[in-house]
Amino acid sequence: MRLVITASCVGTMIEWYDFFIFGSLATILATQFYPPGNATVGYLQALATFAVGFAVRPIGALLFGRIGDRVGRKTTFLATLLLMGGATSAIGLLPSYHQIGVAAPVLLVLLRLLQGLAISGEYGGATVYVGEHAPPNERGYYTSFIYTTGTAGLLLSLLVIVAVRRSIGEAAFAAWGWRVPFLLSAVLVALSYYIRRRLEEAPVFVELKAAGRLSDSPVRDSFGGRQWRTIAVLLLGLFMGHAVIFYTGQFYALTFLQTALKLPPDVGFNVVTVALVLAAPFFIFFGWLSDRIDRRIIVFTGFALSAIGFYPIYHWMAAAAQPLNTPLLTLLVFIQVVFVAMCTGPLGAVLIDAFPPQVRYTSVSFVHHAATGWFGGFLPLIATALVTRTGNIYAGLYYPITIIVIALAVGLLWLPNHQQSARVRDHA
Repeated sequence: MRLVITASCVGTMIEWYDFFIFGSLATILATQFYPPGNATVGYLQALATFAVGFAVRPIGALLFGRIGDRVGRKTTFLATLLLMGGATSAIGLLPSYHQIGVAAPVLLVLLRLLQGLAISGEYGGATVYVGEHAPPNERGYYTSFIYTTGTAGLLLSLLVIVAVRRSIGEAAFAAWGWRVPFLLSAVLVALSYYIRRRLEEAPVFVELKAAGRLSDSPVRDSFGGRQWRTIAVLLLGLFMGHAVIFYTGQFYALTFLQTALKLPPDVGFNVVTVALVLAAPFFIFFGWLSDRIDRRIIVFTGFALSAIGFYPIYHWMAAAAQPLNTPLLTLLVFIQVVFVAMCTGPLGAVLIDAFPPQVRYTSVSFVHHAATGWFGGFLPLIATALVTRTGNIYAGLYYPITIIVIALAVGLLWLPNHQQSARVRDHA
């Protein structure tokens, strides 16, 4: 299990690192790849390009999910790792708008599409791979390690950006140094690929293949019968709430510090970095706890705390910025990341419990990435647009809070306890 966890987490963390570098550097990418003029419009264009990578994720989930359920878990997430690394490194080599004109944003969007397709095959695959190796009564604990990788990838991207920025200076970073974090991806991917090559195929898949019980059409079977209801309830009653909490509590917190509160880039990066490091163990804790109590209780508590807490927390962040109180800002972001951990730690086990192994890769990937792509990925763009339109720096919170309340209502009314039914199935 140690090798399974390490290899799966390292690869997935690197893919998230690749994915988040783009969003973390959106303000600089806006000046590099879009026409000069209105800085706000350029920033919105960069966020729209960031969102494109999310829009295609449900498509990638079905594409790579089918391969994972037909060909194998290991083969699929090796392929997605190489695709992500190639696309990210290519962004680091891409000529700017000043060099090739309108071709620059077009190529940037295409590479972002490839990133979106790659991460949609990776995350579900790693979760399934770890969950199928884990003992059924410890799925929450073991799969929670995979769900730390999104936060760890964001943290790694921030650390690399801060290190490069400090080593070469702000002017050089804005001119060419921003390319270094993208190019570093090639080295990280090569290391992860080497580690993952040592893994064996998931035992559940090997048994299904040997018995001739693989699904002929994983996509059709994922939505056939009453499976579509399971997917719909998980998507609308659990994962769309998680998606907006994940991106509000971590990514939008950084955006708010930089754009709304106008803090220097290093201050925002340092605040979020420290908060992520301090809150990281809570992902594992809540995953462990979910093996002992109903996973829904933990997640829905995180939903309620987020819906109630986000608005006052962001007001307190504004107060802590003028005059600057870095420890208080860090505490406020830390609290948000703990909310994220409550909603995230148990989710891998929830998905494994909900679907049979014949269609597990496809179903898990689709639910996760449809929610993240449709509801979470567009959050920075929607929130920034709301703030721009209204002139109210807190207007961006209206969107996630509304989604959280809807998800909480749907989940409380219709989400069954898959944990109990999975234990019966596993025992049989």
